[in-house]
Amino acid sequence: MDLRFGDSKPTDEEREAVDALLGAPESSWEGADRSDADLRWARGGRAARDRRDLLLPALHAVNDRVGWISEGALDYVCRRLTVPPAEAYGVATFYAMFSVRPRPATVLHVCTDLACTAAGASELCAAVEARLGPESGVKADRSPCLGLCERAPAALVVRAGRPARPAFEDEAGKAESGGPGAAAPGVGKGKGRRGRNTLHATAVCAPATPGTATHAATAPETAPAEPAPNAAVPQAGDPALTLLHRIGTTDPASLDDYRAHGGYTALRRAFALGPAGVIREVTDAGLVGRGGAAFPTGRKWQATAAQPDHPHYLVCNADESEPGTFKDRVLMEGDPYALVEAMTVAAYATGAHKGYLYLRGEYPRALARLTHAIAQARARGLLGDDVMGQGYAFDIEIRRGAGAYICGEETALFNSIEGHRGEPRSKPPFPVEKGLFGKPTAANNVETLVNVLPILTMGAEAYAAIGTPGSPGPKLFCVSGSVTRPGVYELPFGATLGELLTLAGVRDGLRAVLLGGAAGGFVRPDELDIPLTFEGTREAGTTLGSGVVMAFDDTVPLPRLLLRIAEFFRDESCGQCVPCRVGTVRQEEALHRIAERTGAAAAGDIALLREVGRAMRDASICGLGQTAWNAVESAIDRLGAYE
Repeated sequence: MDLRFGDSKPTDEEREAVDALLGAPESSWEGADRSDADLRWARGGRAARDRRDLLLPALHAVNDRVGWISEGALDYVCRRLTVPPAEAYGVATFYAMFSVRPRPATVLHVCTDLACTAAGASELCAAVEARLGPESGVKADRSPCLGLCERAPAALVVRAGRPARPAFEDEAGKAESGGPGAAAPGVGKGKGRRGRNTLHATAVCAPATPGTATHAATAPETAPAEPAPNAAVPQAGDPALTLLHRIGTTDPASLDDYRAHGGYTALRRAFALGPAGVIREVTDAGLVGRGGAAFPTGRKWQATAAQPDHPHYLVCNADESEPGTFKDRVLMEGDPYALVEAMTVAAYATGAHKGYLYLRGEYPRALARLTHAIAQARARGLLGDDVMGQGYAFDIEIRRGAGAYICGEETALFNSIEGHRGEPRSKPPFPVEKGLFGKPTAANNVETLVNVLPILTMGAEAYAAIGTPGSPGPKLFCVSGSVTRPGVYELPFGATLGELLTLAGVRDGLRAVLLGGAAGGFVRPDELDIPLTFEGTREAGTTLGSGVVMAFDDTVPLPRLLLRIAEFFRDESCGQCVPCRVGTVRQEEALHRIAERTGAAAAGDIALLREVGRAMRDASICGLGQTAWNAVESAIDRLGAYE
């Protein structure tokens, strides 16, 4: 792709898809002489360049309509947004869900990550690929984790075409406001805005068989409906639940039902307390981030609120892509209004009037339900210029990810929203000082935000009494693998790993348990008394991470799992820094060489693995490279994987 505009033209369908998002171009712009390839030429000048953050939605619009992004379509997007073609090409090729080469309109993504590998994903892929030949009009892709680990092996069908209206979408949805890109013609108001997140045909098939997967791929509109979100919550209906108590008991489409079950009580109390009072409650409750870093939430909010630079932004990180993690998906599908309310509380506390919800692209049902929930809240005065009549303005915009694990890192996520490659930034400055669009930003994941609601409704003291002094509150755990009842479990911090696995029904022949997902570490079956707290797992030499608990029995070949982890990190490395870009490749190569070797035959490569692992941990720019060696190291040292 050249730095200059090319001569390729978009098709009418591609042009229509882009214009539905950005609005129809001015007639004078359409008729202008385009022979001058000067990238500074644009109708609207700076106003057009300020819409750079619409690049990712524009690429989604084309990919969703046609199935791939042609040079002509990319050229048209670049002209509309005045983005240099080489930069746009770099963005389009960064994300796994996009293609810049022709492909069929229907793509079947078959998960090959850890839980699905243990459930026979390799055999499923081979059978599906044998059934879906070129004449089927379907492309079968081996995919990283789809966030459906409780129903492994899993598959997702995406069919390009004219968008269908999302389930639960409401006609009362009004314009989103504020933030870069809001003034774009046809985007800031009415139907053009709604076009940003409309769904094309999708079908989730999990657990998948060769027959059900191929049927879903060839006829997604006739595929069986997904089970209700409470099917992923074995404890559903238990009155003792705090974070999951509405899932299975409340209609996720009904705002009235949500309010009848305690919804918006927390926001009313937040307005009574004031921003400083909300931050004080969150701080006194001891809430820390649930995404893995465990940073104190109150401290983050206070630092953001204190910044003199404005505007402030709130970002919800809903791009959970860690293999084995699906708790945020269940919360968004089963209790979407809770996230909308929690984001409003967080924004009020930090002085933000605009929130971005960055949602992973493989979650079609979560997208539909959140789109509907936001529209309903806006129509009822719970979002918009005057929230609950309190004179406070706040609104939420959903931005879809496109298949990049690295965008779970908050600064990479900011770059993605801004229309750049999702590569992490160096720190400092920290996001609370210069985050999204260079402004103070508070970024939290879904589970962290939803925890704010019980803090305000029950009070900081009562919340802190749950769990342990060092890890207060309830925690969600994603349990999958060799268990009879996989799903999302809610337990107070301090419960042991053994107690959790007993609830999930661990099978006989347990060989190992992976805590924290691919970036976590393995523990042995004789270590099930580890307390599930941040301090307890740290003392045990492992990590709690985001709450992934994957059990593997002795039928699962451990070297195959380790190789899959190495392949995952090699694929997901953004390539920005040398230690990670080279180290993840060398790690995979070494594991390939010793896949069938043990003892002295593997000693040389194990020594190399240790050296590469230390280099990645010490010198990588972000957590991906710093943790890429963790699981392999723990398998060698704790499980004796190659002895």
